[in-house]
Amino acid sequence: MHLNLENFLLVDSNWEFSREFAAHLKAQHPEAPSELLIAGDNTKQMLKMMFQEQVKDYCYCDFANEISVSELASYLHEHHKVKGVLIYALDYHLADETQRFIFNSLHRQRITVEQSDRGYVYHPLRDPFNNNHLTCHSTVSATTQDSVLDFAQHHTDKAE
Repeated sequence: MHLNLENFLLVDSNWEFSREFAAHLKAQHPEAPSELLIAGDNTKQMLKMMFQEQVKDYCYCDFANEISVSELASYLHEHHKVKGVLIYALDYHLADETQRFIFNSLHRQRITVEQSDRGYVYHPLRDPFNNNHLTCHSTVSATTQDSVLDFAQHHTDKAE
Protein backbone atom coordinates (compact mmCIF):
# COMPACT_ATOMS: atom_id res chain seq x y z
CA MET A 1 0.00 0.00 0.00
CA HIS A 2 1.51 3.35 -1.06
CA LEU A 3 0.40 6.43 0.85
CA ASN A 4 0.90 10.13 0.42
CA LEU A 5 1.67 10.99 4.06
CA GLU A 6 1.36 14.76 3.64
CA ASN A 7 -0.33 16.17 6.77
CA PHE A 8 -0.68 12.79 8.44
CA LEU A 9 -0.43 12.72 12.21
CA LEU A 10 1.90 10.14 13.74
CA VAL A 11 0.83 9.11 17.23
CA ASP A 12 4.10 8.96 19.17
CA SER A 13 3.26 6.10 21.51
CA ASN A 14 6.62 4.37 21.04
CA TRP A 15 9.58 6.71 20.74
CA GLU A 16 11.96 4.26 19.04
CA PHE A 17 9.39 3.34 16.41
CA SER A 18 8.50 7.01 15.75
CA ARG A 19 12.14 8.01 15.39
CA GLU A 20 12.96 5.14 13.01
CA PHE A 21 9.79 5.63 10.97
CA ALA A 22 10.34 9.39 10.54
CA ALA A 23 14.01 8.81 9.62
CA HIS A 24 12.91 6.22 7.04
CA LEU A 25 10.44 8.66 5.46
CA LYS A 26 13.03 11.44 5.38
CA ALA A 27 15.62 9.12 3.78
CA GLN A 28 13.17 8.36 0.96
CA HIS A 29 12.95 12.08 0.05
CA PRO A 30 15.96 13.84 1.64
CA GLU A 31 15.55 17.01 -0.42
CA ALA A 32 11.85 17.52 0.31
CA PRO A 33 10.60 19.05 3.56
CA SER A 34 8.77 16.62 5.80
CA GLU A 35 4.98 16.84 5.79
CA LEU A 36 4.55 14.50 8.77
CA LEU A 37 2.99 15.79 11.99
CA ILE A 38 3.71 14.12 15.32
CA ALA A 39 2.06 14.21 18.74
CA GLY A 40 3.00 12.57 22.01
CA ASP A 41 4.39 13.25 25.45
CA ASN A 42 8.11 13.21 24.59
CA THR A 43 8.43 16.91 23.75
CA LYS A 44 12.23 17.00 23.80
CA GLN A 45 12.54 14.21 21.23
CA MET A 46 9.74 15.54 19.01
CA LEU A 47 11.37 18.99 18.99
CA LYS A 48 14.66 17.34 18.03
CA MET A 49 12.89 15.58 15.14
CA MET A 50 11.47 18.90 13.97
CA PHE A 51 14.89 20.56 13.96
CA GLN A 52 16.27 17.56 12.03
CA GLU A 53 13.43 18.20 9.54
CA GLN A 54 11.99 14.71 10.06
CA VAL A 55 8.59 16.17 10.99
CA LYS A 56 6.77 19.33 9.93
CA ASP A 57 5.27 20.10 13.35
CA TYR A 58 4.84 18.53 16.74
CA CYS A 59 2.42 18.90 19.61
CA TYR A 60 2.45 17.63 23.17
CA CYS A 61 -0.34 15.16 23.89
CA ASP A 62 -0.97 12.64 26.64
CA PHE A 63 -3.06 10.12 24.70
CA ALA A 64 -4.33 8.60 27.96
CA ASN A 65 -5.95 11.92 28.89
CA GLU A 66 -9.10 12.98 27.01
CA ILE A 67 -8.60 16.67 27.80
CA SER A 68 -5.09 16.58 26.33
CA VAL A 69 -6.38 14.81 23.20
CA SER A 70 -9.20 17.32 22.86
CA GLU A 71 -6.66 20.18 23.03
CA LEU A 72 -4.58 18.40 20.37
CA ALA A 73 -7.67 18.07 18.16
CA SER A 74 -8.41 21.79 18.49
CA TYR A 75 -4.80 22.72 17.69
CA LEU A 76 -4.68 20.46 14.63
CA HIS A 77 -8.06 21.67 13.41
CA GLU A 78 -6.91 25.27 13.66
CA HIS A 79 -3.38 24.90 12.21
CA HIS A 80 -3.31 21.83 9.97
CA LYS A 81 -5.59 19.98 7.63
CA VAL A 82 -4.91 16.48 8.92
CA LYS A 83 -5.58 13.84 6.25
CA GLY A 84 -5.18 10.81 8.50
CA VAL A 85 -3.57 9.29 11.56
CA LEU A 86 -0.73 6.77 11.75
CA ILE A 87 -0.59 4.52 14.81
CA TYR A 88 2.10 1.99 15.68
CA ALA A 89 0.30 -1.34 15.11
CA LEU A 90 1.57 -3.07 18.24
CA ASP A 91 0.41 -0.21 20.47
CA TYR A 92 -3.01 -0.16 18.83
CA HIS A 93 -3.52 -3.90 19.22
CA LEU A 94 -2.34 -3.89 22.85
CA ALA A 95 -4.47 -0.86 23.78
CA ASP A 96 -7.34 -1.24 26.23
CA GLU A 97 -10.91 -0.28 25.31
CA THR A 98 -10.55 3.33 26.53
CA GLN A 99 -7.32 3.88 24.60
CA ARG A 100 -8.80 2.36 21.42
CA PHE A 101 -11.80 4.68 21.75
CA ILE A 102 -9.38 7.62 21.76
CA PHE A 103 -7.39 6.27 18.80
CA ASN A 104 -10.63 5.61 16.87
CA SER A 105 -11.77 9.18 17.54
CA LEU A 106 -8.73 10.96 16.12
CA HIS A 107 -9.64 10.80 12.43
CA ARG A 108 -11.84 8.90 10.01
CA GLN A 109 -8.74 7.61 8.22
CA ARG A 110 -6.67 5.64 10.74
CA ILE A 111 -3.81 3.48 9.62
CA THR A 112 -1.65 1.16 11.67
CA VAL A 113 2.02 0.92 10.75
CA GLU A 114 4.31 -1.99 11.46
CA GLN A 115 7.90 -2.63 10.59
CA SER A 116 8.73 -5.75 8.59
CA ASP A 117 11.85 -7.17 6.97
CA ARG A 118 10.89 -5.33 3.75
CA GLY A 119 10.18 -1.94 5.30
CA TYR A 120 6.94 -0.55 6.70
CA VAL A 121 3.52 -2.07 6.18
CA TYR A 122 0.31 0.00 6.40
CA HIS A 123 -3.10 -1.39 7.38
CA PRO A 124 -6.24 0.76 7.29
CA LEU A 125 -8.26 0.29 10.47
CA ARG A 126 -11.72 -1.15 10.02
CA ASP A 127 -12.88 -0.40 13.58
CA PRO A 128 -15.75 2.11 13.74
CA PHE A 129 -14.79 5.79 13.69
CA ASN A 130 -16.01 7.98 16.58
CA ASN A 131 -16.65 11.57 15.43
CA ASN A 132 -16.48 13.64 18.61
CA HIS A 133 -14.48 16.32 20.48
CA LEU A 134 -11.30 14.22 20.04
CA THR A 135 -11.48 14.30 16.24
CA CYS A 136 -8.78 16.44 14.65
CA HIS A 137 -10.58 17.21 11.38
CA SER A 138 -14.16 17.89 12.41
CA THR A 139 -16.03 21.01 13.39
CA VAL A 140 -16.64 19.38 16.76
CA SER A 141 -12.96 19.95 17.61
CA ALA A 142 -13.17 23.61 16.58
CA THR A 143 -14.71 24.80 19.82
CA THR A 144 -14.13 28.30 21.04
CA GLN A 145 -13.62 29.34 24.65
CA ASP A 146 -17.11 30.93 24.61
CA SER A 147 -18.77 27.70 23.50
CA VAL A 148 -16.96 25.77 26.24
CA LEU A 149 -18.13 28.31 28.83
CA ASP A 150 -21.70 28.17 27.45
CA PHE A 151 -21.64 24.38 27.70
CA ALA A 152 -20.31 24.48 31.27
CA GLN A 153 -22.89 27.10 32.30
CA HIS A 154 -25.72 25.09 30.73
CA HIS A 155 -24.74 21.97 32.66
CA THR A 156 -24.20 23.92 35.89
CA ASP A 157 -27.70 25.41 35.63
CA LYS A 158 -29.21 21.95 35.18
CA ALA A 159 -27.33 20.57 38.18
CA GLU A 160 -28.74 23.24 40.55
